[in-house]
Amino acid sequence: MNMGALVDADSLGTFDYVIVGAGSAGCVLANRLSEDPSISVLLLEAGQKDDWRWIHIPAGTFYLFGHPRFDWCYSGAPEPMLDGRRLPLSKGKVLGGSSSINGMVYIRGHAEDYERWKRLGNSGWGWQDVLPYFKKSERQSRGSDRYHGGEGELYVEDLRTHWDIFDDLVQGAASLGIPQTSDFNRGDNEGCGVMQVTQHRGRRCSAAAAFLRPALSRSNLHVLTGATATRLRFNGKRAVGVEFIRDGVVQTVSTRREVLLSLGSIGSPQLLQLSGVGPAAMLQLRGIPVRHELPGVGANLQDHLSLRFSYRMRNVSTLNEQFHSLPRRALMGLQYLLRRSGPLVMGAPTLGGFTRSDAGRVKPNVQFLIAPMSMKMPEKILNRFPGVSGGIYNLNPESRGHVHVRSGDPLEAPEILHNYLKHEDDQRVAIDSVRLIRKLFASEALAHTEPEELLPGPDARSDDEIFAALKLSCGTAFHPVGTCKMGGDTMSVVDERLRVRGTSGLRVVDASIMPTIPSGNTNAPTIMIAEKAADMIKMDSRILMECEEMSL
Repeated sequence: MNMGALVDADSLGTFDYVIVGAGSAGCVLANRLSEDPSISVLLLEAGQKDDWRWIHIPAGTFYLFGHPRFDWCYSGAPEPMLDGRRLPLSKGKVLGGSSSINGMVYIRGHAEDYERWKRLGNSGWGWQDVLPYFKKSERQSRGSDRYHGGEGELYVEDLRTHWDIFDDLVQGAASLGIPQTSDFNRGDNEGCGVMQVTQHRGRRCSAAAAFLRPALSRSNLHVLTGATATRLRFNGKRAVGVEFIRDGVVQTVSTRREVLLSLGSIGSPQLLQLSGVGPAAMLQLRGIPVRHELPGVGANLQDHLSLRFSYRMRNVSTLNEQFHSLPRRALMGLQYLLRRSGPLVMGAPTLGGFTRSDAGRVKPNVQFLIAPMSMKMPEKILNRFPGVSGGIYNLNPESRGHVHVRSGDPLEAPEILHNYLKHEDDQRVAIDSVRLIRKLFASEALAHTEPEELLPGPDARSDDEIFAALKLSCGTAFHPVGTCKMGGDTMSVVDERLRVRGTSGLRVVDASIMPTIPSGNTNAPTIMIAEKAADMIKMDSRILMECEEMSL
């Protein structure tokens, strides 16, 4: 990596662009902006290199979540509607960010998600506006077409393993009116099938592997790991640099053009608040001088709450019994070593479906994911009997939370409150979702497997009983968005070009700018945002240079 003598200096000097955060968005920005050799780019990352083997083996996801070397290991605030439970919140702390530890599912969301963004005052963010940027990144293994790209850096492939139980589940879903599909990414994601993954021949294709690594040979791109950003430096309302800690030493870097925040929906509002940009009353209460009042910073937090379910099965093969057999575990290893296939290519549950929790919904409003395995909890040990498990969640929750710093200490984790299930409609969707999953497992296609419900529990029958049971077994889907939302109202943090309102030289480019959460996994939309942002940044820079030349 291009770090050279910069590492030991108290000040790293000046770059055209300083990108803070080498996650999905930051890696894309670093690649696209450094394409111009006349532009200097510095990418700061608090984590380390992505050089552990289990990052690149898809099944390594299970070792990465909760590992302090690669995960920030946040803990949410007590959730009022979940009886005060604190949910563990994983976020990547490594080159590639969460794309280096996630389940690799490639989902863009529904076309209506982006039309809604446009209706909220964000011109240029409708479905037809963003589709070219999804395609630009994508290297689709099935080839390019109207909806898919074939020449991008991000490999998108079919899962290189198969389970017979998936066929039964797809048939069961079809009997409920959920059609079989092989493509969830054409704008209408309704259906059930095995979802595609961001992998290349059975290896994880993170944002670091796809976008950052090919750009590291460029002399104008510098990457610094182990650098935790602590504050933004301003001249008036203009961002002029970043302060960070590396190896216990405070260092600074300056920028000629812009600081680009790509720290995600927790890190970006946290850094803004630490720098005095945010809701004035909250900052003053924490003893942080207010530089620029922007009440929406940290507000509007949205996430997908996963209502977890688990079933004991019979007359079918699942990963459970294979894992507990030494010969079959050895076979799994051989499959992966020789063919890059088999159970080790699985990250998150990849059999999925999008449907409606009730007939009155205009578009699919719930997503379910199912894995061919089940666990004994809380030990997180695979059961010895055949089983399947998964989660179902409300794609468009109405509940909103926040991310607030607890103090001016940049090394103290912020308060993260989601307010899961606070809204009455979210409660209704949750109860209906549990009943929907029960219908799926009660379908004729699954009768031969004799499914036995383990979670949320067969004794929960009434609405009140179901709600009480699901509160104890639910967990996050790790899709936080919205805390620096894009829009034109008083709670918006960035405009449609992702510039922080009321400042200059400062943008936010990550999932935090999403005004509402997309219908599905959020990694692909985050990469799309960075692709579009890179083009806007380049265009704005050209316009500024032309204006400066005309003034001369």
